[in-house]
Amino acid sequence: MSHEIAAERLLVAADRADPERAARLVFQAFVALSRTADSHQMLPLLARVRAAREADRSARTELIYRTLAGTAATRARLAEGPAHLDTAVRLFDANAFGDDPVLVECALTAVMTLMRPDEARRFAPLVAALDLAPADRARLLALIGVGDAWAGNLVRGQAELREAARLAALSGTLDVQAEATSWLAKCDALRGDLDQAAVHLDRARALAARVGSAWVARHLPECTAALAFARGDRETWAGLLELVVATDTGVTAGLQYEHRWELATHHALTGRPEVAADLLAGVDDPPASWPGGSVLPAWRSWILDPDAPTTVATLTAALTALTRPAEQLLAARIAWLLGVHHGRAGRRGNAARLLEQACAGYARTGAGGMLALVVRDLRLLAGPPATTGTADPPSTATTAGPPGTAAIAGPPGTAGPQAATTPAAGPPATAPTAGVHRTAPVAGPAAGGTGPVGRSATVDARPGFAGPTGRPVLTGAEARVAATIADGLSNREAAQRLFVSVKTIEFHLGNIFRKLGVRNRTELAARRVAAGWSGSDGSSGPPSATSPTTVGTGHRPR
Repeated sequence: MSHEIAAERLLVAADRADPERAARLVFQAFVALSRTADSHQMLPLLARVRAAREADRSARTELIYRTLAGTAATRARLAEGPAHLDTAVRLFDANAFGDDPVLVECALTAVMTLMRPDEARRFAPLVAALDLAPADRARLLALIGVGDAWAGNLVRGQAELREAARLAALSGTLDVQAEATSWLAKCDALRGDLDQAAVHLDRARALAARVGSAWVARHLPECTAALAFARGDRETWAGLLELVVATDTGVTAGLQYEHRWELATHHALTGRPEVAADLLAGVDDPPASWPGGSVLPAWRSWILDPDAPTTVATLTAALTALTRPAEQLLAARIAWLLGVHHGRAGRRGNAARLLEQACAGYARTGAGGMLALVVRDLRLLAGPPATTGTADPPSTATTAGPPGTAAIAGPPGTAGPQAATTPAAGPPATAPTAGVHRTAPVAGPAAGGTGPVGRSATVDARPGFAGPTGRPVLTGAEARVAATIADGLSNREAAQRLFVSVKTIEFHLGNIFRKLGVRNRTELAARRVAAGWSGSDGSSGPPSATSPTTVGTGHRPR
């Protein structure tokens, strides 16, 4: 039976029921439609519940009315939404309605729409104790799983979303299966399970198409963006983030701010400051109570002038205000961005401190995929500095880290988060809010699976990659540059990876071509192939006149 037909039957039954029973049936119709209908289709349901409330002022009917009124107002960006939802939560707590499945779902929907995902956890024991049909349990588990992931527990969130998807499949509730699977894809990406993330993303698309889910279809690009960034495909990520920002995805979770700030950061650090400024122009900062709201003004100032010591210092100081559970992934993301920026400017001490802070944040939340990428940057930072006389000015290269990982969540059609930075922390966002937001191993490899976090390519004396005399002739710095260029990176990309300036790369390339007797990049790459060297993810590289040096890798955009 289609969800529209099921909702219509519930509403017909509501017409014949007493006011409290009618309110319950209307809420169940709302649940049936929430993943497939547009927001304007929910307004008639609110009118029906309002009529039931006028006829019956019981606490149960009031709770249902406040939940639907608050959800509708929040989705319409009306100021009264939070007040309705706060009242719903207070009514639930004051009347001990934990044995009533409909009212449990109302209160759970309210806390998620209020962007308080850490409170979802307290509903888990209530749901476990209720005698529920598999379809109902799947729906509630999906909400709790999203809440846990958004609040910074990706391990538990991933497990709950898997169980929700399994129960939904068993009960044939494809809309719930589509939603749980889509969030699971983002959770997987943040966790580093990239192969599983791709599988779940394809499955979520197919399921959404089968039921015509407007809700799931709306946030799929965000989940795809998180996976693209976790893979290292920044070009795809940036394109998807443009789509996400243009369609205001994540508006009900506060992610619309983080998505926009992420995209502006990308443009600012890739030499397009005017595009970054245009993205932020005319967009007011959210209130400080918003997830991540305390850091966004400082982040904006840094985007507009990333090399100014004052903006760097202000953004660094603002990190201390990100203390709520839903802000954990965002805090790690900002620390990562700042750490890479310090590294490119040659401030290794500040870079190491902030990158370690990001590592700790991602490890604590279970974001193994993001951790692997930061570890790569940290290993690069630990390598020997370049041996040229050229100073490395602050680079205006691309951003580090995944998009939108500040949050990952969003209850269905309930004005809840749609990420997942972001997490993902904003979850619910950098997600890609990394993320993604996520997305259960605590430290999965950047490529997905269960291997170690991060990888490296050891530069050794490989005869097949020696100069014309057959002797290893490159310095350690030259060997690292040769490895990145032979792997297909541009001068700018190589500079970003090695924390040096483009001029430093150009200086080394002249020496590399002369010493190896090659005339261009193509011949350098051919020398690599002839030597059997596998590039940035291989086990060997060009010959160095020094001891073996570790070259960080990560995934090249494909």
